[in-house]
Amino acid sequence: MRRISPTAFVALTLTASAALADPGITLVGRGLVPGNALDRSGLQDQICQVDNPANCIPEATLGGFGSAMAYTGHDGVFVAVPDRGPFDGRTDVPYLDRFNFFHLAIDTSRPFPNIDATLLDTRFLRNETQESFVGSSAAFDVDEPLATLRFDPEGVSVGRDGTFFVSDEYGPYLLQFDRQGNLLRRLPIPEKFLIENPSGDIDGAGNSLELYPSMNTSGRQANRGMEGLAITPDGRTLVGLMQNALIQDHGLNNAIPPGRVGLNNRLFTIDLVTGETHEHVYVVDAINQGKGTNEILALNSHEFLVLERDNRSLVPTPPNAPQTPNVKRIYRIDLATPGLTDVSDVASLPATGGELAGLGITPVSKTLFLDLLAPGYMVDPTHAVKDVIAEKVEGLAWGQDLPDGRHVLLVVTDNDLFPGLPTQIYAFAVDAAAAGVTFERQDLPGPLYPPGQMKKALRNK
Repeated sequence: MRRISPTAFVALTLTASAALADPGITLVGRGLVPGNALDRSGLQDQICQVDNPANCIPEATLGGFGSAMAYTGHDGVFVAVPDRGPFDGRTDVPYLDRFNFFHLAIDTSRPFPNIDATLLDTRFLRNETQESFVGSSAAFDVDEPLATLRFDPEGVSVGRDGTFFVSDEYGPYLLQFDRQGNLLRRLPIPEKFLIENPSGDIDGAGNSLELYPSMNTSGRQANRGMEGLAITPDGRTLVGLMQNALIQDHGLNNAIPPGRVGLNNRLFTIDLVTGETHEHVYVVDAINQGKGTNEILALNSHEFLVLERDNRSLVPTPPNAPQTPNVKRIYRIDLATPGLTDVSDVASLPATGGELAGLGITPVSKTLFLDLLAPGYMVDPTHAVKDVIAEKVEGLAWGQDLPDGRHVLLVVTDNDLFPGLPTQIYAFAVDAAAAGVTFERQDLPGPLYPPGQMKKALRNK
């Protein structure tokens, strides 16, 4: 009997199970970046948890960058921005906010893992006076908001002029940086999105005091700010998406501490030339099990992909227990849908999507594009993505097209800088015709990272 090689067996398994996945979409790559890897920041000390001083990691830990990743448009180079650092921003020394340049290469002829991630450089994010933004939950200034240094990067998009934009969960804010990490400008965010009374404190159960009704009655929920950020292919419009409903949009109930209720998330657009803004409603499937929207990515000039996820995983971050994941889905939405309602002037949205029609509000419609938990997405002969996916799936980015013309969608996880948990990178090949979508690549005139330096780093790795 002819023997089948392990690589061939994997290929046969993927082919046989293709019907169990999404039309026109094939899993073609998986990569793992070790959680104990170090970045190129040059930091040498430890950073520890305030509430547990014995729990420490190196300040230069390379992690959390799955929160936000974007293709620079050239040479397989991506910009990735870690979130606020370890221990939920409660650290003995401030975590210095930073960003990384990676080179990603997919070898579809190899068995998984077949994505090679090479760290090219690490740079810090700084404000107008060259002070480093930090992940510390306590680093805010109520009297002088511009003096606030606390910054929780959650979304990133690359501009056409050698800059990039980052959305923040703490404010929320929208900031533009140059390729060295210097702040260029702050984009205006309507007051309704901003937290009234920031706090870095927690109660005995670990809940942020920002959740308490006595603290805040409007603005983003604690740790549920502008989680996703996209840019249109022409580089003109930014689209930011809140992770969950604003407090005044019936986002929370009146319990102490409160529980999440609202399903209607606000989607915010801003024209980078005119400053014109709009707001639309995105209805999440549910809010139990930590569900919310975690990323948005332009498919073309008016259609976007939106990532919804729960916080369940069979390989969780300790001390969380293993739990079967139920929701890790990517939906397609269209902001050019006729009759779509601009809710900029709506002070308060109802709690559920079913109540919108009675108020004359038409939300964006959702079409399932990719279900990461579909059984057909196999990482080896006996395990599907659903068996090994991390709890925090947070990053979406387009990569370089495959030689056969299919587009590559990258899905990245956030390991919360936990040294024992790798960052996972998944690559899906998208046949636009078979998937029934129109794809438009972002046109970026020049590289954000010098090609010569990239080639040198690849030679020396």
